[in-house]
Amino acid sequence: MINIQSLKNRRKKLAQLIDFPIILWSGKAPSRNFRANHYPFRANSHFLYFAGLPLENSAIRLENGNLDLFMDNPHPDSTLWHGETPRREDIALQIGADNEYPMKDLKEQIEGVATVPVQDTFTYQKQREILQRSLCFDEQSEDIDDQLMKAIITLRLVHDEMALTEIKKAVKISVKAHTIAIKSTKKCVTEAQVRAAMESYIMSQNMTCAYNSIVTVNGEVLHNETYNNPLKLGDLLLADVGAETALGWASDITRTWPVNGHFSSSQRDIYDVVLAAHDACIEATKPGVEYREIHLLAAKIMAEGLVNLGILKGDPDTLVEKDAHAIFFPHGIGHLLGLDVHDMEDLGDLAGYQEGRTRSDRFGLKYLRLDRPLKAGMVVTIEPGFYQVPAILNHPKFQEKYYNDVNWDKLKQFSDVRGIRIEDDILVTETGAEILTQNLPTQADEIEEMMS
Repeated sequence: MINIQSLKNRRKKLAQLIDFPIILWSGKAPSRNFRANHYPFRANSHFLYFAGLPLENSAIRLENGNLDLFMDNPHPDSTLWHGETPRREDIALQIGADNEYPMKDLKEQIEGVATVPVQDTFTYQKQREILQRSLCFDEQSEDIDDQLMKAIITLRLVHDEMALTEIKKAVKISVKAHTIAIKSTKKCVTEAQVRAAMESYIMSQNMTCAYNSIVTVNGEVLHNETYNNPLKLGDLLLADVGAETALGWASDITRTWPVNGHFSSSQRDIYDVVLAAHDACIEATKPGVEYREIHLLAAKIMAEGLVNLGILKGDPDTLVEKDAHAIFFPHGIGHLLGLDVHDMEDLGDLAGYQEGRTRSDRFGLKYLRLDRPLKAGMVVTIEPGFYQVPAILNHPKFQEKYYNDVNWDKLKQFSDVRGIRIEDDILVTETGAEILTQNLPTQADEIEEMMS
């Protein structure tokens, strides 16, 4: 539900950070095959943050904490196809706008304004046409667009109560969707059927998926988006699925479970290593802690566990220093979560990386999406994983570099573990961390019990 006072507070806080007007566009749904057949519309997240509603083909102008809404009323013929829809003046009241105008008046309000580029091509071209300038950002630049982006990042990094209420709504539905999937897997024949069970519940709650669902027995493919494989006894099923509320706020959960209801001994061994890293990282999450250190903690615990299983050889600290753990855990420990599932990544590393920091070229750090000290009010994911990626394990460069660090014969005993990831959504509190997704079990015994 929209809280007008929360929206006005966001607008006032922005005015405290910048002293120039801004215009934000909502975007437009792209057509699919012909003009009247559209993909589902998703408003630009920066627009949503200040406007509150996903208003297609609209813009807002913000200055000194005030908001002017620019959008056209529906054409009279649209009632035939779409029924009665709210008029501009009604929407302006809903979002607490100070003024409302048709889109044609926007061209008269562009002097000295900053903006953020919108993703869809149609709106991007309109932005450039109306503003009569290029749209790009540079972390080292101090022009008004870059100042605006940095101000928005400052606000969106820490969530207010309205945002947290929405995220928790999305989390609740996602937890239920995963529960349904885990309990129904034995009745399913393909990945697609498990996916359908999850997404149909999310849709039944008037939500959409925050990203393309990953529901796969090929868990070593990090962003697998195919669902045609049959479910076989002995397979592990990895499901990375999260709901998004009608107002655009996301959740992001991953669980991995055995298709037949019972982990094999080798699957349980690896699962417990990943879970140990997961639990330790959440325990270490609190204000002031560097997220990069959370990632390195996961790497060390993964290395220790794999040494204990005989898969890696040597001292865990040394193995992490040389990135040997990344053969099996190549990605970062997680990311920001908010209006986007990877929040504000439309701005590249500007949001994820503290000013003055850049991505490492190290194998074990180059995919880290967040490198900032944690603050109370942030929501982040914690998602360690273990993967046997053929493109890594069979690559001559990695085989040569880590030949003496991996017990390749021992690794063959874990061939039934293609990919395991455990992901939860974490709110950083004043004293530590709150697991927003805590109602979905992570312990192997609890998962097996759910399936029985």
